[in-house]
Amino acid sequence: MLKKNLLLVSIFFVAAIHLSAQQNQSWENLFNGKNLNGWKEINGSAKYEAKDGMIVGTTVAGSPNSFLATEKTFGDFILEFEFKVSHTDMNSGVQFRSESSSDYMNGRVHGYQYEIDPSKRAWTAGIYDEARRDWLYPMEYNADAKSLFKIGEWNKGRIECIGNSIRTFLNGKPAANMLDDMTAKGFIALQVHQVSKPEDAGKEIYFKNIRIQTKNIQPSPLDKIFVVNFLPNNLSQQEINNGAQLLWDGKTTNGWRGAYKQNFPDKGWEIKDGVLSVLNANGELSSNGGDIVTEKTYGAFILQFDFKLTDGANSGVKYFVTELEENTKAGIGLEYQILDDDKHPDAKLGSIGNRTLASLYDLIPSIKEPRARKKIGEWNRGMIIVRPDGNVEHWLNGWKMLDYRRGSQYYYALVAKSKYETYKDFGMAKKGHILLQDHGNNVSFRSIKIIELK
Repeated sequence: MLKKNLLLVSIFFVAAIHLSAQQNQSWENLFNGKNLNGWKEINGSAKYEAKDGMIVGTTVAGSPNSFLATEKTFGDFILEFEFKVSHTDMNSGVQFRSESSSDYMNGRVHGYQYEIDPSKRAWTAGIYDEARRDWLYPMEYNADAKSLFKIGEWNKGRIECIGNSIRTFLNGKPAANMLDDMTAKGFIALQVHQVSKPEDAGKEIYFKNIRIQTKNIQPSPLDKIFVVNFLPNNLSQQEINNGAQLLWDGKTTNGWRGAYKQNFPDKGWEIKDGVLSVLNANGELSSNGGDIVTEKTYGAFILQFDFKLTDGANSGVKYFVTELEENTKAGIGLEYQILDDDKHPDAKLGSIGNRTLASLYDLIPSIKEPRARKKIGEWNRGMIIVRPDGNVEHWLNGWKMLDYRRGSQYYYALVAKSKYETYKDFGMAKKGHILLQDHGNNVSFRSIKIIELK
């Protein structure tokens, strides 16, 4: 009898725990399936209606981007929704932690957006910063997820916002993973994108089963996709699992030394408030502290770095630096150009713009995408990807600026017509140091991190 009672108690206890867990992770429907109670339209004049258990958004000619926003705001949450698009040019999105206030662009909606992109670009579930910073997580960072979207069919989206962690999912698979602290709370909104041609009016996007968790939320297990981390000098656990390391710790000179020197320069560089800066020397190349290099060498890698320019400034991040030249000044290597293109004369030198921002200096010009370029004095995010097969990419603020292949005929032809023609096997070392350039101008760096590739 005692054993039977204990068994009953155990069953009751397990059932109570299961019920409690269900209650703690309960969902709240944001759309009741019948009308638009709890929602309001802002910014545009696209048509929104509740129909057959769906929210249907319809494009209207002449309207700017329109948003059907929740009246409530949300901080930490897990949001799930289903959506369907039948037109390849019907760009849309789901805003989250977003805002609209009269003191910002006359009330324009701004904030994070879960992209819905049925075009060939296929960036659905990427993270866009509407009316603010542009692309934060383009889906080229996780190319495997580009095939998850199904045009003309129902797709399931999921957004997890927990503290500074922002993650997106598409049809049950991880899409984007980002850390950012710009906005902690805001509304959720369904976008109907503006259309420029009258014939594009009347196109529809459908949403249903929109639900949210806000209490006792638990994140999905960590995965292995690339992480974009906007927190200065920080590594998330998933970044660490992916092999990321800080090349600069944000506090000391550990891991760095002067180019062609044994020690870190005793002048010309400053570490303050988590920022590493080369100080102004009236634009004289390496006349003050000189270039600095990593103590270690690297072959294939993903190098990320934040940088900030001052008016008219010039600098660069070089890679495959060997120091075999034994120069007294500038280190020699492939260079990701850092430059104020508008005010520094170097932008007009070289050939077809190959000395401008994010170019492979004196070899390949970067694309002239204006959205990739921040105002002087703002932080930029640079990235250099060197793959084991020799393919190289330069990225700037979420945009791929150029690509090339080390050792190709094209590469050698470019070197032969450049200032590097006299250097034997220029840029072809198996491994080399990473270098931050002292070009005599005030330029700052932070969040310098690397993932070695195999």
